[in-house]
Amino acid sequence: MKRDRDLVARVLAAKRDPRCADDLVRDYLPFIKAETARFMGRPPRQGSDDELGIAMFAFHEAVLSYDRARGAFLLFAAMNVRNRLVDFSRRERRHADVLSLDERRPDGGEGGERSLVEMIASERDELEERQTREASRQEIVQFGAELESFGLTFLDVSENCPKQQRTLEACQRVLGCARRNPELLDRLVQTKKLPMAELSRGSGVERKTIERHRRYLVAVLLAFTNGFEIIRGHLRKIVPTGGDGR
Repeated sequence: MKRDRDLVARVLAAKRDPRCADDLVRDYLPFIKAETARFMGRPPRQGSDDELGIAMFAFHEAVLSYDRARGAFLLFAAMNVRNRLVDFSRRERRHADVLSLDERRPDGGEGGERSLVEMIASERDELEERQTREASRQEIVQFGAELESFGLTFLDVSENCPKQQRTLEACQRVLGCARRNPELLDRLVQTKKLPMAELSRGSGVERKTIERHRRYLVAVLLAFTNGFEIIRGHLRKIVPTGGDGR
């Protein structure tokens, strides 16, 4: 996790200093080449494949537009590289193909035909779905590693979820209290311990209830303090977002 924090610090510095940005692109050129190769299906040839230049530009663009709310930087950068390469590939296809987009062509299915417009739209939907699945998979892996640093597993969290509505509401008050007091979240990350006494006083929830659901509370708070955007989206259904904790 220290390596992730160091990378975020470098990214934030690169947003202000062009030389730091150039250094970051150079140091992460193997990562950029790997993402380009994944898209092309072969290693890119430096100096002859435009895709590598597009990917380097996209990585630099990701540095300038990144903020912590976007999640892990490398995941964000990889998605930006893929999106730029997809756009480039489509532009190249448009220049090379003079056929009408409304022309009907075999769709490779059961003898049916679709226009090029329909086929491109379908490809875009499939690509976006694959990207979403891959982003979710990577985020879950990273979240699992974060939980492990606290001595927790996904099974621990699942088994520790509140089962009764009254207990769930109590946990929501605790989570709301923690999110209204960032210093408590900082202490959780630094000490790897839940500040139970302060949370109990601030939320009005008995300490024994907090202790009973400590693993669940830690996991949810980690998702909100480390930029796990996809996981956070699911958790908003159960975690209070307003200032009053409801």
